[in-house]
Amino acid sequence: MRCTLAPVILLFSAIALFAMVPPAGGIAAHAADGSDRISPGKLDKASLCGIGRGNGCSVKISISRGMFQTGLRPNFSANARCRDIDEHWAIDYTYKRNRESYHGGIDMPAPFGTPILAAAAGTVVGVYSSGDNSRGIQVILRHSPEDTGIPLWIYTVYAHLQRMPKLSVGDRLRLGDVIGPTGNTGRLGVHKGGGGSGRGGRRGGAGGGGRQHSRRPAVHFAVYFSASPKYASLREIVIPADGYWMDPVALFRAKPPFDSRTMRALPASKKKVPIPYMLVNHEVFPAASKLIWPYACTRR
Repeated sequence: MRCTLAPVILLFSAIALFAMVPPAGGIAAHAADGSDRISPGKLDKASLCGIGRGNGCSVKISISRGMFQTGLRPNFSANARCRDIDEHWAIDYTYKRNRESYHGGIDMPAPFGTPILAAAAGTVVGVYSSGDNSRGIQVILRHSPEDTGIPLWIYTVYAHLQRMPKLSVGDRLRLGDVIGPTGNTGRLGVHKGGGGSGRGGRRGGAGGGGRQHSRRPAVHFAVYFSASPKYASLREIVIPADGYWMDPVALFRAKPPFDSRTMRALPASKKKVPIPYMLVNHEVFPAASKLIWPYACTRR
């Protein structure tokens, strides 16, 4: 597929910033007909283990793919009330999994049924029922460079939905379209120690003796990215070829770099990221933003 010169230049600038190897031909527009979907067997091992995090995969691969804390925090407008994070990116989840593990997203609590919004225009590439997984009912969107204005392929994950949404793979969503209602579906981890909240915003663990408590309703919002448009669906998760984890707060910087190593190295003055948002009346701030927080905000 032929590409114009400008996107290629943007791509290589982005790649140089976080040491990724671009695919042959660079980034170009692709049809939303599933033609970029590949079989899991064609995924590179680093992506398969680093993003998929299956049994037998070392957590060190996920860490090498960006799953570690960056210190980024959202900076919400003084003119709006927005839902904040109560479990931050890459906090230690070993107490839930009984093995070394880290939180692969951010959690934002909200009342049951609160609409979860598409953080950008995109194509549905995964709709999964609760099954035997910790994420419960979830939807995954793929966002092209044209969707976000970012010279990368971005994937956003919305998990713990209250019920299955009326969405199908291949559906196109606009910025701010409703993904589904907030819920608390998904298998809970078991903490063998004491219950209650702990370091890093621990919630929903088990009390003494392995007893589980109900998870509070919240959206688990995760982001990963790739220079390649190729992806596979495996074990109720979508995995991009040559994929990397992104601190979800970094997405709202809206321009590269996004890699966790660079985000962690930012000075303290740049750790708070201004968050674009949509009001309940569908107004977007800033008006030209292609990205929004996944919950609507209200005016102060």
